[in-house]
Amino acid sequence: MKGPLIEAKNITKSFFNGEIETKILHELNFQIEAGEFVAIMGPSGSGKSTLMHILGFLDTPTGGEFYFNGQNTTELDDNELAAMRGTTIGFVFQSFNLLPRTTVLENVMLPLLYQKMSQSQRTKQAKEAIEAVGLSHRITNLSNQLSGGEKQRVAIARALVNNPSVIFADEPTGNLDSKSGLQIMQILQDLNLMQGHTIILVTHERYTAEHAARIINIRDGNIESDGPVNERILAKNEVELKK
Repeated sequence: MKGPLIEAKNITKSFFNGEIETKILHELNFQIEAGEFVAIMGPSGSGKSTLMHILGFLDTPTGGEFYFNGQNTTELDDNELAAMRGTTIGFVFQSFNLLPRTTVLENVMLPLLYQKMSQSQRTKQAKEAIEAVGLSHRITNLSNQLSGGEKQRVAIARALVNNPSVIFADEPTGNLDSKSGLQIMQILQDLNLMQGHTIILVTHERYTAEHAARIINIRDGNIESDGPVNERILAKNEVELKK
C-alpha cells in the first residue's frame, strides 16, 4: 500500500544568531495525500513560508523527518534536494518572477533547459502548459506586455511544464485585483479537480484559503487546526456571479 505524498514527522525549524536560538516551527506532524488541495494558512510571522520552503526543498528542517513519496528527504544532500526540487515541484509566487523582456513561451520553457530533451519536445511541453492556462493567444508576447492576471497565468504554466508532483502557490492572488485573483483560483481548482494535480496554497487570507479542500492553520509555529473546508468556495461560481 502506497503511503502519503508528503509526511511531516515532528518537524522543527530554528534560526541561530550566535548562542541565541529562535524557534520558528515546533514539532509539526501532518500528511498530505496525492491529489489534495491544501491551504497552509496563518498570519505574517506564523511560520507558514518557512514550512513551504521545507516542503518545497528550498530549506531543510532543524529536527524531525520529512518524507516525500516515502523517501526520507532529511537524508539527502543539497545536490540531491535540488534535483528533487527540479523534477517534482512547481512554484507560483506572488511577484510572478518572470523575465521581463522575454516571451511567454521562453518564460515557460525555462525549467526545461536543465532537462535532457530535444528543443522540439521542450517547445511542445511549454505550449501545452500555456494552453492549459488559456494563454495560447499571448504566446509570443513579452511578459512585460501582460496584465497582472496574465503574468500569474504564465507563472502557473511555468510551474506546470515539468508535470510536477506538487504545485506550491505562495500568495498567488496577492498582487491581483479581485476579478483576476478569482480567475487564478479557478485555474488552480481546475488543475486540482479536473487534472488531479496536488496543490499547496500558502496564504494569510481565509477567503483565499477556503478555495482549498483542507486548511492547515499555523500560528506561532504550531498547527492550530487541520481539517476540511466545510463550505468550499468554487471560483467558477464566483466568476459567473461577477459577470
